[in-house]
Amino acid sequence: MSSSSDSARDQIDTLRARMGEAIIGQRDVIERLLIGLLANGNLLVEGLPGLAKTRAIKALARNLECDFSRIQFTPDLLPSDVTGTEVYHQTAEGAQFRFEAGPIFANVVLADEINRAPAKVQAALLEAMEERQVTVAGKTHKLPPLFMVMATQNPVEQEGTYPLPEAQMDRFLMHVLITYPPVEDEVEVIRLVRGEEQAAGAGASADAPPAIPQEAVFTARQAIGQIHVSDAMDRYMADLVDATRNPDGFGDDLHRWIEIGASPRGSLALDRCARTHAWLRGRDYVDPEDVRAIAADVLRHRLGLSYEAQGEGISADDVVAELLRQVALP
Repeated sequence: MSSSSDSARDQIDTLRARMGEAIIGQRDVIERLLIGLLANGNLLVEGLPGLAKTRAIKALARNLECDFSRIQFTPDLLPSDVTGTEVYHQTAEGAQFRFEAGPIFANVVLADEINRAPAKVQAALLEAMEERQVTVAGKTHKLPPLFMVMATQNPVEQEGTYPLPEAQMDRFLMHVLITYPPVEDEVEVIRLVRGEEQAAGAGASADAPPAIPQEAVFTARQAIGQIHVSDAMDRYMADLVDATRNPDGFGDDLHRWIEIGASPRGSLALDRCARTHAWLRGRDYVDPEDVRAIAADVLRHRLGLSYEAQGEGISADDVVAELLRQVALP
């Protein structure tokens, strides 16, 4: 690998270490955020309140040279509150309309509680994610080259919410689940937050280290594009996705559990995330463990489970685990 790629890896490792100092016990979440950033994708993060979803994305934005915006989704939000709108101005030259950019025009966007906004607002956000541009009053406005959305949703308090349709969830590169930390990590969380409060109360303001430049992300993406993927690994990823559509040949359980399989976006996401996972591990090739490590995050929101599976308490993660057991390794 080139020296520029090695330098980019060192900078990304530094970014990961700084995020780890701000977030205790969520190493997998930090890695998934970095994979989303480097794979040029968007993440849907689900977890109960207080599990550092917002803190994680803020830690990423604070240590990266970027513009950050947070959109709190509410039932009365309008699409223009996200994308921006044309505003009438009276000037010396006469009346004119100017485009006032919305919060979507940032490098890192936190879409907090996306399932609390109505369908039109969700559609405006998802269109911007997919097209990397916004069209207002017939004019197209490009989003910045470095652009990532992390949308969060709360699995409880579903009253008054608007769940994302399955077809639209497919646009997220990964669906990341955050669970409660072990008690040892929670002790460290208590101490970390207490130390932050004491430092703030004392007026301490340590000089922040320089932010990681955006160029490190673009260099890393170029290196990830050169990661070697063998024909056998291509077939393994395609076989995993195909097994979700044709589960008959993989035991009785998968056939009963899966109603709708993953789309070709699932295969593409497996490839992008597996290559990024390999690069973060310092390898220039993809092996089966890279695919298996990210398979649940890539596939869990792309599977439609049958009523029978839901009645038996089978989750999408259970289905992915069975897929990994049944589909032959290359």
